[in-house]
Amino acid sequence: MSRRALARALPLVLALCAYAVVPPTAARAEEIPRAPGHRLVSPYDGAPATPRPVPGLPLPQNPHLATNGRSGMHADAAGSGTHPYSGPLGVRPSVTSEKIAPIGGECATATFDSAGRLLTVCGTFSGFLLKLLDPRTLGTLAEYRLPQRSSTVEAITRLDFSKIFKDTSGGAYFYLDDQDRVVLADSRQHVLRIAHARAADGSWRFAVEDDWDLTAHVPHDCISWTNLFPSGTCDPVTSVMPDWNGRIWWVTRLGRVGTVDPATGTVRSVRIDGEEIQNSFSVAEDGVFVVSDHALYGFLGDAGGTPRVQWRQTYDRGTGSKPGSVNQGSGTTPDLFGQGDDYVAITDNADDRMNVLVFRRGTDVPAKRRLVCKVPVFGSGASTTDNSLISWGNSLVVENNYGYENLTSLVFGRSVVGGATRIDVRADGSGCDTVWQSDVRSPSTVPKLSTANGLVYFYEKPPHPLGIDAWYVTAVDFRTGERRWSRLTGTGLRYDNNWAPITIGPDGTLYAGVFNGIVAVRDEDEEAAGSLREARPGTARS
Repeated sequence: MSRRALARALPLVLALCAYAVVPPTAARAEEIPRAPGHRLVSPYDGAPATPRPVPGLPLPQNPHLATNGRSGMHADAAGSGTHPYSGPLGVRPSVTSEKIAPIGGECATATFDSAGRLLTVCGTFSGFLLKLLDPRTLGTLAEYRLPQRSSTVEAITRLDFSKIFKDTSGGAYFYLDDQDRVVLADSRQHVLRIAHARAADGSWRFAVEDDWDLTAHVPHDCISWTNLFPSGTCDPVTSVMPDWNGRIWWVTRLGRVGTVDPATGTVRSVRIDGEEIQNSFSVAEDGVFVVSDHALYGFLGDAGGTPRVQWRQTYDRGTGSKPGSVNQGSGTTPDLFGQGDDYVAITDNADDRMNVLVFRRGTDVPAKRRLVCKVPVFGSGASTTDNSLISWGNSLVVENNYGYENLTSLVFGRSVVGGATRIDVRADGSGCDTVWQSDVRSPSTVPKLSTANGLVYFYEKPPHPLGIDAWYVTAVDFRTGERRWSRLTGTGLRYDNNWAPITIGPDGTLYAGVFNGIVAVRDEDEEAAGSLREARPGTARS
């Protein structure tokens, strides 16, 4: 697009952006519209599940995060994808939703404050919205507007909306700290710490408590409506997470890894030259674990807070990106798991079949012993994932995202090849074994395990011969891989989750971000569901 044409189009673009903003409203939600055909598909399949808690030790609690299960996209510092709450069992499950904006509005990461209120960041064309939602009605209690990402401006000016769908920056990977404050990196390369509180009149407000500027450490000549033709480099911050000492770690798309000391505001950083970081990262007492599009890293901060590489492990990154992956590299946030400081798992990007890789984490592990296992998953020529694994005990669950790239990938009744697999590390650490394989077709969600009931939840789209695009929450037995039930959430493009995760709330409600907002699934018959939960067996062995 020429500068002159862009100048003519700019008023229309700005009008579109303004139209996409939702002003704060009372705590009442507007339902997401369903596309035609919802009466021609099954609203529910299967039968209610009997809860069977999954045995295992609780994960270590990061002292600077909200309690495990409610702190971020991957539920905890270890990236486990597990929740300690019992999600819906499939007892006449009901569905509610909130439409965030006329166009877009997807609410990806969902967290919960200590009172169970829902905190989420939702994307619109005018920027991200930090929202406080009523967990039952999904109505908006408070809203804070974050700046627009450069990828949105670039997508509109270049008419290439893949720029938006493959951008993980701007606040999508935020976390909730131990004082119920949201911590995120916005599109200006600032790390913000934001609190919410109730005013005397009963209304809720967000307030920025801290603002740490990273621009001295991160190139920030980014495209915007006032800088349409930048000549320098723009390096968006993709994720933030605290370590066990309270330092806030951050990573950028172009391979920068840094820290902020909240007490002093001191910023330190290093650069991994020639490598890209698109995923989030995980933290444990023994370090910070980051995966780039070339290698897996174990980091520690030195006395001054500067990140130092403790070890580096390359993997097979293949010869190009696949349909279903953001870049040419691993699509997973590292999973930290085992009975102690044992293992870290990622997937590779091998050309024919992706592999699940498990490594030993210690800094004193000889190079030849670091790899525990390399397990190929899914079919030849149709195998990739761009979502974190689920990890619990010595078990991993991986889903297949091959074929999904953006909202247009699965319209007119199309679906993906799909598949999910559970892999267990042997008790003696001598290798790994495949436990089960499922045919569940989960195009792009971050699945979650409820350790309280033993169900793994996916967001599924089966193919349909009449071209109906129907989206379901599907519950699978963690022990066997068998389907238990599926509940229709809605039909049409607005219900496509487009990489957003599933999240289980403290009250047992399941939430999923979708293109037009957020949906909630809960057991409608609470008395019957409660009876099932009370009747669950205690610690049956898997």
